[in-house]
Amino acid sequence: MNNRGAIWIVVPTILCCGFAVAQSNSGAIHSEKRVVMDEVTHVAMTFLTTAPANDAKIYQTHPQWLAGGSRIIFRSTNRAADGTPQIFAVRERDGAITQLTHGVGVHLGSINLSRRTDQIFYLRDGGDHRLRMMALTIPGNLETGGTPVERTVAVFPEGFRDSDGFALDADESEAYIGVRLDNAPTPQAAAAQQVTGAVWAVDLASGATRLIVTTPFRVGHVEANPWVPGEIMYCHETGGDAPQRMWIVKADGTGNRPLYIETPTEWITHETFVDRDHVMFSIMGHRDDLRRHPTGIAVINLRTDRVELLGQLAEGGGFWHSSGTPDGRLAVADDFAGEIYLIDRRNGERVLLSTGHVMRPDHAHPNFSPDGTRILIQSGRLTGGKSLDLVTIPVPARFLTPPKASPSP
Repeated sequence: MNNRGAIWIVVPTILCCGFAVAQSNSGAIHSEKRVVMDEVTHVAMTFLTTAPANDAKIYQTHPQWLAGGSRIIFRSTNRAADGTPQIFAVRERDGAITQLTHGVGVHLGSINLSRRTDQIFYLRDGGDHRLRMMALTIPGNLETGGTPVERTVAVFPEGFRDSDGFALDADESEAYIGVRLDNAPTPQAAAAQQVTGAVWAVDLASGATRLIVTTPFRVGHVEANPWVPGEIMYCHETGGDAPQRMWIVKADGTGNRPLYIETPTEWITHETFVDRDHVMFSIMGHRDDLRRHPTGIAVINLRTDRVELLGQLAEGGGFWHSSGTPDGRLAVADDFAGEIYLIDRRNGERVLLSTGHVMRPDHAHPNFSPDGTRILIQSGRLTGGKSLDLVTIPVPARFLTPPKASPSP
């Protein structure tokens, strides 16, 4: 049975169309919100989750806030009462946490938030050997009993395997998803065999799929330019250093090309769009041999290939993950020690904002709130690296005010 386009109100679990429909929303959970002062920087950090659960933010290449701006969406492998991986929302102003998905089969690896409406797109196993792309509409009265509505966007063919995520086009007419076309039993084996991958488009209205491009390597980290419809970035995923990491392609399959031509001495990773014409990425410097050449946070112009270096830490492993504000003014980056740095791109000023985030069991993955006033990270600080919490860090006020005009000559 083809259930493309089917819509479910989130009701008590029943079996429908081959998989369990989500249970009724249990309402808001008590707040876990807690303010912690950083002993080194004296910056007040707001921990939004502090329960003994392994909570993680969405990857920093994708939106974190629902379109309404009041709720952050996160994922947890063990917060749900039944122990299943699920998606949650936390309301920033009061810390109210609400479970959004229920039942088995929810994939947490790639969660996409609409920038236009309060919708969440994700993948779910159907229980019939067919993977589905789902959409969940979040009501405005979520914390007072409002019920999310889940619908099936697309049903993929039997045996379909996604490859490290998908993204929504700027006009939100399509999603772009990485596909594994190999038969290797593990990602490591797939990378070693240099097997083929692909990027598909999924029509969000009809569920129809089409091929955009095939590759002689495993595709990873599919991203769509949030400002330019039909522009897609993806990477050669190896789990380590790829010979040519970043690639760009149009949604019609044209213009497929490497982005930032690498040299054999460079380790490129963690690329993300920061505005309509620029991608920020890391030239890694965590080994002595890599430091024989320039490393650090870099920005490349998609139209001219011109590269701007934002700097590197002199000590330690250097910067790791980064993001920026679309006005081109600020960047944020974490390092191997679990420290968060703010960078003023206009003058190169670098400020240590927060420390001690352990980088276990995962990395901090910082990015900015939509209005650029806060930075969201995930932190192992309070648990000594046993589990993660979601944390917001304020951007200092002096970086939020427009620069003073130069006096007239």
